[in-house]
Amino acid sequence: MKIGMIGTGWFAKMHANILGEIDGVEVTAFCGTSLEKAEKEAKKWPNALGFTNVEEMLDKQKMDAVYICVPPMVHGRMELALIERQIPFFVEKPLGIGEEPSKIAKKIEEKGLITSVGYHWRYKETATRALSMMKERKIGMALGYWMGDMPLVPWWRDITKSGGQFLEQTTHIVDLLRFVCGDVKEVYAVYNDQIMQEKVEGTTVSDVGSVILKLNNGTIATISNTCILPTSHKIGLDLYTEEGVLEIRDDLLREVKGDRVLEYKEQSNPYVLENTIFLNAVKTGDSSQILSDYQDAAKTHRVTLAANQSAKKGESIVLGL
Repeated sequence: MKIGMIGTGWFAKMHANILGEIDGVEVTAFCGTSLEKAEKEAKKWPNALGFTNVEEMLDKQKMDAVYICVPPMVHGRMELALIERQIPFFVEKPLGIGEEPSKIAKKIEEKGLITSVGYHWRYKETATRALSMMKERKIGMALGYWMGDMPLVPWWRDITKSGGQFLEQTTHIVDLLRFVCGDVKEVYAVYNDQIMQEKVEGTTVSDVGSVILKLNNGTIATISNTCILPTSHKIGLDLYTEEGVLEIRDDLLREVKGDRVLEYKEQSNPYVLENTIFLNAVKTGDSSQILSDYQDAAKTHRVTLAANQSAKKGESIVLGL
């Protein structure tokens, strides 16, 4: 199976390393912002070439699937190029910074194209266990968190390039909420600029914010985030039910029932699993095991985009997903 890679950053390298451990899979092309970056990655593979133009890469190298691992502001053109050529693709979140993902999702639906999106929390054993447990419980509310530091890449702190923390980073928690609890009906957001605009030159993203979400099933959720801290502090989702609390964290699931606390440690690598499932779907044509395809991920994107709009307008946004 021949794979193309758009992007040469951390995520592209991580996925390429995983692909290198899978029998019968070969990365044959890298596309980067410079030929030097693309060829540097291509040299790690025996038959790979470097490119700076997506269309040229797709037309010169025959590929069974392509990975898109690029910053939020450059999405769109490359997805459309892949849809036109009917090439299955895996894309890292977020899907963009504007409304275009909804239009792209419709085109993918029309073509019946296999896609997968890098919402890797869905592939954690802890998340799937929580989903199973929630089928037997009724949830009342949820609290989500992404409390940490600011990534020091210039595009991330520019609101016109990253879309801000809630859209670019906390989207993982929004997607986890949707995965375990269901779709979102309405959002109301409040953001502010407290510290980072004065501390880090070029910062235009808000550095603190909270979003209230009302789900279709009546659940009320609040997801808060900040990037003012010197290091990561708290990331996860807490679910409050009539039987107690489920606390989902990066590496464990904690079940709290009064004085009784049970912990389930994460045993698998969700990045490996999401890659394996995607490639198997491309090989067999059966995408039923993919937990986050582009159409579903576009719904998560709409929630985060609505939160940004709500914070700007100072009013709630009704989604009707």
